[in-house]
Amino acid sequence: MIRIKAGVPRRARPRTRFRRPLRRALALGLPTVWGAIAITYKLTCPLAQQNSLGARIVTSAVFFAVGTGLVVQVRRSLLRELRQIRQIAGAAQNALLRPLPPRLDGLNIAAAQLSAERGAVVGGDLYEVIATEHGVRVVMGDVRGHGIAAIGTVAAVLGSFREAAHDEPELPGVLRRLDRALARHLRERARAEHPASGALDPESPVAEEFVTVLLLEIGRDGEVRGLNCGHPWPYLLSGERVEALARAEPLPPLGPFPLPTELPLVRCGQLLPGEALFLYTDGAEDARDARGRFFPLRDALTAAVAQHPLPVPRSVLGSVFTALLRHAGGTPTDDVAILILSNDRKPALPHLGARGTARPATTHPHSTNYPQHNGV
Repeated sequence: MIRIKAGVPRRARPRTRFRRPLRRALALGLPTVWGAIAITYKLTCPLAQQNSLGARIVTSAVFFAVGTGLVVQVRRSLLRELRQIRQIAGAAQNALLRPLPPRLDGLNIAAAQLSAERGAVVGGDLYEVIATEHGVRVVMGDVRGHGIAAIGTVAAVLGSFREAAHDEPELPGVLRRLDRALARHLRERARAEHPASGALDPESPVAEEFVTVLLLEIGRDGEVRGLNCGHPWPYLLSGERVEALARAEPLPPLGPFPLPTELPLVRCGQLLPGEALFLYTDGAEDARDARGRFFPLRDALTAAVAQHPLPVPRSVLGSVFTALLRHAGGTPTDDVAILILSNDRKPALPHLGARGTARPATTHPHSTNYPQHNGV
Protein backbone atom coordinates (compact mmCIF):
# COMPACT_ATOMS: atom_id res chain seq x y z
CA MET A 1 0.00 0.00 0.00
CA ILE A 2 1.37 3.39 -0.97
CA ARG A 3 1.32 6.06 1.68
CA ILE A 4 2.04 9.66 0.76
CA LYS A 5 3.07 11.87 3.64
CA ALA A 6 2.85 15.62 3.32
CA GLY A 7 4.99 18.16 5.09
CA VAL A 8 8.25 16.17 5.15
CA PRO A 9 11.08 18.26 6.67
CA ARG A 10 13.79 19.40 4.29
CA ARG A 11 16.50 17.64 6.29
CA ALA A 12 14.78 14.28 5.79
CA ARG A 13 14.46 14.62 2.01
CA PRO A 14 18.15 14.09 0.99
CA ARG A 15 18.18 10.79 2.88
CA THR A 16 15.18 9.57 0.88
CA ARG A 17 16.54 11.11 -2.33
CA PHE A 18 19.80 9.11 -2.26
CA ARG A 19 18.31 5.85 -0.95
CA ARG A 20 17.04 4.61 -4.33
CA PRO A 21 20.24 5.37 -6.29
CA LEU A 22 22.22 3.61 -3.55
CA ARG A 23 20.02 0.51 -3.85
CA ARG A 24 20.43 0.52 -7.63
CA ALA A 25 24.20 0.88 -7.29
CA LEU A 26 24.31 -2.04 -4.88
CA ALA A 27 22.08 -4.14 -7.12
CA LEU A 28 24.45 -3.57 -10.06
CA GLY A 29 27.68 -3.38 -8.11
CA LEU A 30 27.51 -6.58 -6.10
CA PRO A 31 27.17 -8.90 -9.11
CA THR A 32 30.01 -7.00 -10.76
CA VAL A 33 32.19 -7.47 -7.68
CA TRP A 34 31.34 -11.17 -7.55
CA GLY A 35 32.26 -11.58 -11.23
CA ALA A 36 35.51 -9.60 -10.78
CA ILE A 37 36.52 -11.82 -7.87
CA ALA A 38 35.93 -14.97 -9.92
CA ILE A 39 37.95 -13.66 -12.91
CA THR A 40 40.77 -12.38 -10.70
CA TYR A 41 41.00 -15.73 -8.92
CA LYS A 42 41.15 -17.63 -12.19
CA LEU A 43 43.80 -15.40 -13.76
CA THR A 44 46.08 -14.53 -10.85
CA CYS A 45 45.76 -17.20 -8.19
CA PRO A 46 48.48 -19.90 -8.56
CA LEU A 47 46.16 -22.53 -7.15
CA ALA A 48 43.70 -21.97 -10.00
CA GLN A 49 46.49 -22.74 -12.54
CA GLN A 50 47.17 -26.21 -11.12
CA ASN A 51 45.54 -29.36 -12.49
CA SER A 52 45.62 -31.45 -9.35
CA LEU A 53 42.42 -32.85 -7.85
CA GLY A 54 42.63 -30.62 -4.78
CA ALA A 55 43.15 -27.48 -6.89
CA ARG A 56 40.17 -28.36 -9.07
CA ILE A 57 37.98 -28.91 -6.02
CA VAL A 58 38.96 -25.52 -4.59
CA THR A 59 38.41 -23.79 -7.94
CA SER A 60 34.99 -25.42 -8.32
CA ALA A 61 34.05 -24.37 -4.80
CA VAL A 62 35.06 -20.76 -5.51
CA PHE A 63 33.02 -20.59 -8.72
CA PHE A 64 30.09 -22.32 -7.05
CA ALA A 65 30.14 -19.70 -4.27
CA VAL A 66 30.36 -16.90 -6.83
CA GLY A 67 27.48 -18.34 -8.88
CA THR A 68 25.34 -18.85 -5.78
CA GLY A 69 25.95 -15.27 -4.72
CA LEU A 70 24.93 -14.00 -8.13
CA VAL A 71 21.74 -16.08 -8.13
CA VAL A 72 20.82 -14.95 -4.60
CA GLN A 73 21.42 -11.30 -5.45
CA VAL A 74 19.38 -11.44 -8.65
CA ARG A 75 16.60 -13.29 -6.82
CA ARG A 76 16.48 -10.65 -4.08
CA SER A 77 16.30 -7.86 -6.66
CA LEU A 78 13.49 -9.56 -8.54
CA LEU A 79 11.52 -10.26 -5.37
CA ARG A 80 11.94 -6.66 -4.24
CA GLU A 81 10.62 -5.35 -7.58
CA LEU A 82 7.77 -7.87 -7.51
CA ARG A 83 6.72 -6.71 -4.05
CA GLN A 84 6.75 -3.09 -5.20
CA ILE A 85 4.69 -3.93 -8.29
CA ARG A 86 2.15 -5.82 -6.18
CA GLN A 87 1.89 -2.96 -3.72
CA ILE A 88 1.28 -0.47 -6.53
CA ALA A 89 -1.24 -2.76 -8.24
CA GLY A 90 -3.04 -3.44 -4.96
CA ALA A 91 -3.26 0.27 -4.18
CA ALA A 92 -4.60 1.04 -7.66
CA GLN A 93 -7.17 -1.74 -7.52
CA ASN A 94 -8.29 -0.76 -4.02
CA ALA A 95 -8.77 2.80 -5.24
CA LEU A 96 -10.94 1.47 -8.07
CA LEU A 97 -13.04 -0.92 -5.96
CA ARG A 98 -12.56 0.78 -2.63
CA PRO A 99 -13.37 -1.12 0.57
CA LEU A 100 -16.88 -0.42 1.83
CA PRO A 101 -17.49 0.86 5.36
CA PRO A 102 -18.83 -1.75 7.79
CA ARG A 103 -21.83 0.47 8.55
CA LEU A 104 -23.58 3.14 6.50
CA ASP A 105 -26.77 5.03 7.39
CA GLY A 106 -28.04 2.28 9.69
CA LEU A 107 -27.09 -0.56 7.33
CA ASN A 108 -24.46 -3.15 8.18
CA ILE A 109 -22.36 -3.96 5.12
CA ALA A 110 -20.17 -6.91 4.20
CA ALA A 111 -18.67 -7.39 0.74
CA ALA A 112 -16.02 -9.52 -0.90
CA GLN A 113 -14.79 -10.25 -4.40
CA LEU A 114 -12.74 -13.06 -5.88
CA SER A 115 -11.08 -12.54 -9.25
CA ALA A 116 -10.61 -15.47 -11.61
CA GLU A 117 -7.41 -13.82 -12.87
CA ARG A 118 -4.45 -15.06 -10.84
CA GLY A 119 -2.76 -12.25 -8.94
CA ALA A 120 -5.57 -9.74 -9.56
CA VAL A 121 -7.61 -8.26 -6.73
CA VAL A 122 -10.28 -6.71 -8.96
CA GLY A 123 -11.86 -8.44 -11.94
CA GLY A 124 -14.97 -7.83 -14.00
CA ASP A 125 -17.39 -7.53 -11.08
CA LEU A 126 -18.27 -4.21 -9.45
CA TYR A 127 -20.24 -2.93 -6.50
CA GLU A 128 -20.66 0.29 -4.55
CA VAL A 129 -22.87 1.59 -1.74
CA ILE A 130 -23.37 5.35 -1.29
CA ALA A 131 -25.52 7.25 1.20
CA THR A 132 -27.21 10.18 -0.52
CA GLU A 133 -30.01 12.61 0.23
CA HIS A 134 -32.24 10.39 -1.91
CA GLY A 135 -31.49 7.30 0.18
CA VAL A 136 -28.82 4.62 0.19
CA ARG A 137 -28.05 3.74 -3.42
CA VAL A 138 -26.42 0.47 -4.39
CA VAL A 139 -24.96 -0.80 -7.65
CA MET A 140 -23.93 -4.36 -8.43
CA GLY A 141 -22.64 -5.21 -11.89
CA ASP A 142 -20.83 -7.77 -13.97
CA VAL A 143 -18.73 -6.91 -17.02
CA ARG A 144 -18.49 -9.39 -19.87
CA GLY A 145 -15.26 -11.31 -19.42
CA HIS A 146 -13.11 -11.32 -16.33
CA GLY A 147 -9.71 -10.35 -15.01
CA ILE A 148 -7.52 -7.40 -15.89
CA ALA A 149 -9.08 -6.83 -19.34
CA ALA A 150 -12.40 -5.83 -17.75
CA ILE A 151 -10.97 -3.33 -15.25
CA GLY A 152 -11.30 -0.36 -17.63
CA THR A 153 -15.02 -0.95 -18.07
CA VAL A 154 -15.44 -1.36 -14.30
CA ALA A 155 -13.72 2.00 -13.77
CA ALA A 156 -16.01 3.74 -16.28
CA VAL A 157 -19.21 2.38 -14.72
CA LEU A 158 -18.18 2.93 -11.10
CA GLY A 159 -16.91 6.45 -11.77
CA SER A 160 -20.20 7.40 -13.37
CA PHE A 161 -22.25 5.86 -10.57
CA ARG A 162 -20.34 7.66 -7.82
CA GLU A 163 -21.27 11.00 -9.38
CA ALA A 164 -24.77 10.19 -10.63
CA ALA A 165 -25.86 8.69 -7.30
CA HIS A 166 -25.62 12.16 -5.73
CA ASP A 167 -26.69 14.24 -8.73
CA GLU A 168 -29.74 12.38 -10.03
CA PRO A 169 -32.92 12.67 -7.92
CA GLU A 170 -34.48 9.58 -9.53
CA LEU A 171 -32.99 6.13 -10.02
CA PRO A 172 -33.78 5.97 -13.78
CA GLY A 173 -31.57 9.04 -14.24
CA VAL A 174 -28.69 7.17 -12.59
CA LEU A 175 -29.13 4.24 -14.96
CA ARG A 176 -29.11 6.50 -18.02
CA ARG A 177 -25.90 8.13 -16.80
CA LEU A 178 -24.30 4.70 -16.51
CA ASP A 179 -25.45 3.80 -20.01
CA ARG A 180 -23.93 6.98 -21.50
CA ALA A 181 -20.66 6.49 -19.60
CA LEU A 182 -20.38 2.91 -20.87
CA ALA A 183 -21.07 4.03 -24.46
CA ARG A 184 -18.33 6.69 -24.26
CA HIS A 185 -15.89 4.16 -22.82
CA LEU A 186 -16.58 1.65 -25.59
CA ARG A 187 -16.17 4.31 -28.29
CA GLU A 188 -12.81 5.37 -26.83
CA ARG A 189 -11.65 1.76 -26.67
CA ALA A 190 -12.73 1.19 -30.26
CA ARG A 191 -10.77 4.25 -31.45
CA ALA A 192 -7.71 3.08 -29.52
CA GLU A 193 -7.89 -0.44 -30.94
CA HIS A 194 -8.82 0.66 -34.49
CA PRO A 195 -7.38 4.17 -34.99
CA ALA A 196 -7.75 4.00 -38.77
CA SER A 197 -11.48 3.30 -38.74
CA GLY A 198 -12.37 6.14 -36.36
CA ALA A 199 -15.56 4.33 -35.33
CA LEU A 200 -16.73 1.19 -33.62
CA ASP A 201 -15.77 -1.85 -35.66
CA PRO A 202 -18.60 -4.44 -35.66
CA GLU A 203 -16.05 -7.26 -35.71
CA SER A 204 -14.17 -5.87 -32.73
CA PRO A 205 -14.63 -7.52 -29.31
CA VAL A 206 -15.52 -4.07 -27.99
CA ALA A 207 -18.72 -4.17 -30.04
CA GLU A 208 -19.83 -7.23 -28.05
CA GLU A 209 -19.06 -5.70 -24.67
CA PHE A 210 -21.93 -5.52 -22.19
CA VAL A 211 -22.48 -4.99 -18.49
CA THR A 212 -25.25 -6.37 -16.32
CA VAL A 213 -26.31 -3.79 -13.73
CA LEU A 214 -28.56 -3.88 -10.68
CA LEU A 215 -29.48 -0.55 -9.08
CA LEU A 216 -31.20 -0.41 -5.69
CA GLU A 217 -32.39 2.51 -3.60
CA ILE A 218 -33.18 1.98 0.10
CA GLY A 219 -35.15 4.77 1.74
CA ARG A 220 -35.12 5.78 5.39
CA ASP A 221 -38.35 3.80 5.92
CA GLY A 222 -36.69 0.70 4.43
CA GLU A 223 -38.59 0.87 1.13
CA VAL A 224 -36.54 -0.78 -1.62
CA ARG A 225 -36.80 0.31 -5.26
CA GLY A 226 -34.79 -1.19 -8.06
CA LEU A 227 -33.83 -1.24 -11.72
CA ASN A 228 -32.36 -4.38 -13.20
CA CYS A 229 -30.48 -4.73 -16.49
CA GLY A 230 -29.77 -8.41 -16.97
CA HIS A 231 -28.49 -9.05 -13.44
CA PRO A 232 -29.70 -11.67 -10.93
CA TRP A 233 -32.18 -10.29 -8.42
CA PRO A 234 -30.86 -10.37 -4.85
CA TYR A 235 -32.15 -12.62 -2.10
CA LEU A 236 -34.08 -11.27 0.87
CA LEU A 237 -32.93 -12.78 4.17
CA SER A 238 -35.66 -12.63 6.81
CA GLY A 239 -35.03 -14.73 9.88
CA GLU A 240 -34.08 -18.12 8.43
CA ARG A 241 -36.08 -17.57 5.24
CA VAL A 242 -34.33 -16.98 1.93
CA GLU A 243 -36.52 -15.69 -0.91
CA ALA A 244 -36.09 -13.68 -4.08
CA LEU A 245 -36.48 -9.94 -3.57
CA ALA A 246 -38.39 -9.49 -6.84
CA ARG A 247 -39.60 -11.54 -9.78
CA ALA A 248 -39.92 -8.83 -12.41
CA GLU A 249 -38.36 -9.53 -15.80
CA PRO A 250 -35.06 -7.60 -16.04
CA LEU A 251 -34.17 -5.25 -18.86
CA PRO A 252 -31.39 -6.18 -21.33
CA PRO A 253 -27.80 -5.57 -20.19
CA LEU A 254 -26.19 -2.22 -20.88
CA GLY A 255 -24.20 -1.95 -24.09
CA PRO A 256 -25.77 -3.91 -26.95
CA PHE A 257 -29.22 -2.28 -26.88
CA PRO A 258 -30.43 1.25 -26.06
CA LEU A 259 -32.49 1.76 -22.94
CA PRO A 260 -36.27 2.05 -23.39
CA THR A 261 -37.91 5.43 -23.21
CA GLU A 262 -39.62 4.66 -19.91
CA LEU A 263 -37.83 3.00 -17.02
CA PRO A 264 -40.45 2.03 -14.44
CA LEU A 265 -39.09 1.35 -10.98
CA VAL A 266 -39.65 -2.07 -9.45
CA ARG A 267 -41.00 -1.59 -5.93
CA CYS A 268 -39.60 -4.44 -3.87
CA GLY A 269 -41.32 -3.81 -0.53
CA GLN A 270 -39.58 -2.85 2.68
CA LEU A 271 -36.32 -4.00 4.20
CA LEU A 272 -37.36 -4.30 7.83
CA PRO A 273 -34.98 -4.13 10.82
CA GLY A 274 -33.20 -7.46 11.19
CA GLU A 275 -33.59 -8.33 7.50
CA ALA A 276 -30.85 -8.30 4.87
CA LEU A 277 -30.29 -8.23 1.13
CA PHE A 278 -27.86 -10.68 -0.47
CA LEU A 279 -26.53 -9.34 -3.78
CA TYR A 280 -24.26 -11.44 -5.97
CA THR A 281 -22.90 -11.89 -9.48
CA ASP A 282 -23.63 -14.92 -11.62
CA GLY A 283 -20.14 -16.31 -10.98
CA ALA A 284 -21.44 -17.50 -7.60
CA GLU A 285 -24.17 -19.63 -9.17
CA ASP A 286 -22.09 -20.73 -12.16
CA ALA A 287 -19.20 -22.17 -10.10
CA ARG A 288 -18.89 -25.91 -10.80
CA ASP A 289 -17.32 -28.80 -8.95
CA ALA A 290 -15.24 -31.63 -10.43
CA ARG A 291 -18.42 -33.35 -11.67
CA GLY A 292 -19.71 -30.24 -13.41
CA ARG A 293 -22.47 -29.50 -10.90
CA PHE A 294 -23.37 -25.87 -10.26
CA PHE A 295 -22.95 -24.37 -6.82
CA PRO A 296 -26.25 -24.52 -4.85
CA LEU A 297 -26.15 -20.89 -3.76
CA ARG A 298 -29.60 -20.73 -2.21
CA ASP A 299 -29.03 -23.89 -0.14
CA ALA A 300 -25.64 -22.62 1.06
CA LEU A 301 -27.20 -19.27 1.93
CA THR A 302 -30.04 -20.92 3.85
CA ALA A 303 -27.54 -22.97 5.86
CA ALA A 304 -25.40 -19.90 6.56
CA VAL A 305 -28.38 -17.83 7.76
CA ALA A 306 -29.53 -20.66 10.04
CA GLN A 307 -26.06 -20.89 11.54
CA HIS A 308 -25.28 -17.16 11.79
CA PRO A 309 -28.22 -14.90 12.66
CA LEU A 310 -28.36 -11.39 11.28
CA PRO A 311 -28.07 -8.36 11.43
CA VAL A 312 -24.27 -8.87 11.39
CA PRO A 313 -23.62 -10.09 7.81
CA ARG A 314 -19.88 -10.84 7.92
CA SER A 315 -20.36 -14.36 9.25
CA VAL A 316 -22.90 -15.16 6.53
CA LEU A 317 -20.51 -13.84 3.90
CA GLY A 318 -17.66 -15.96 5.23
CA SER A 319 -19.77 -19.11 5.34
CA VAL A 320 -21.03 -18.70 1.77
CA PHE A 321 -17.56 -17.98 0.39
CA THR A 322 -16.08 -20.96 2.25
CA ALA A 323 -18.76 -23.26 0.83
CA LEU A 324 -18.21 -21.80 -2.66
CA LEU A 325 -14.45 -22.36 -2.61
CA ARG A 326 -14.90 -25.86 -1.24
CA HIS A 327 -17.39 -26.65 -4.00
CA ALA A 328 -15.17 -25.24 -6.77
CA GLY A 329 -12.03 -26.89 -5.40
CA GLY A 330 -10.16 -23.59 -5.27
CA THR A 331 -10.50 -20.47 -7.39
CA PRO A 332 -13.64 -20.45 -9.59
CA THR A 333 -13.34 -20.00 -13.33
CA ASP A 334 -15.33 -16.72 -13.24
CA ASP A 335 -15.20 -13.63 -11.06
CA VAL A 336 -17.39 -13.72 -7.97
CA ALA A 337 -18.69 -10.75 -5.96
CA ILE A 338 -21.03 -10.83 -2.97
CA LEU A 339 -22.56 -7.88 -1.13
CA ILE A 340 -24.76 -8.14 1.97
CA LEU A 341 -26.77 -5.20 3.36
CA SER A 342 -28.41 -5.74 6.74
CA ASN A 343 -30.93 -3.31 8.22
CA ASP A 344 -29.81 -2.48 11.74
CA ARG A 345 -32.02 0.60 12.14
CA LYS A 346 -34.32 0.95 15.11
CA PRO A 347 -37.92 -0.09 14.40
CA ALA A 348 -40.23 2.85 13.76
CA LEU A 349 -42.94 3.54 16.33
CA PRO A 350 -46.46 2.54 15.23
CA HIS A 351 -48.65 5.36 13.96
CA LEU A 352 -51.35 6.15 16.54
CA GLY A 353 -54.92 6.95 15.62
CA ALA A 354 -57.26 9.48 17.21
CA ARG A 355 -57.88 7.29 20.28
CA GLY A 356 -54.26 6.33 20.77
CA THR A 357 -54.52 2.89 19.18
CA ALA A 358 -52.07 1.57 16.63
CA ARG A 359 -53.33 1.33 13.10
CA PRO A 360 -52.97 -2.19 11.74
CA ALA A 361 -51.09 -2.72 8.53
CA THR A 362 -53.29 -3.44 5.57
CA THR A 363 -50.72 -5.36 3.54
CA HIS A 364 -47.57 -7.32 4.17
CA PRO A 365 -44.47 -5.18 3.57
CA HIS A 366 -43.22 -7.53 0.87
CA SER A 367 -46.54 -8.15 -0.89
CA THR A 368 -46.13 -5.67 -3.73
CA ASN A 369 -47.20 -5.62 -7.34
CA TYR A 370 -44.31 -5.78 -9.75
CA PRO A 371 -44.51 -3.77 -12.98
CA GLN A 372 -44.30 -5.55 -16.28
CA HIS A 373 -41.24 -5.06 -18.49
CA ASN A 374 -41.14 -5.61 -22.25
CA GLY A 375 -44.64 -6.99 -22.36
CA VAL A 376 -43.99 -9.69 -19.74
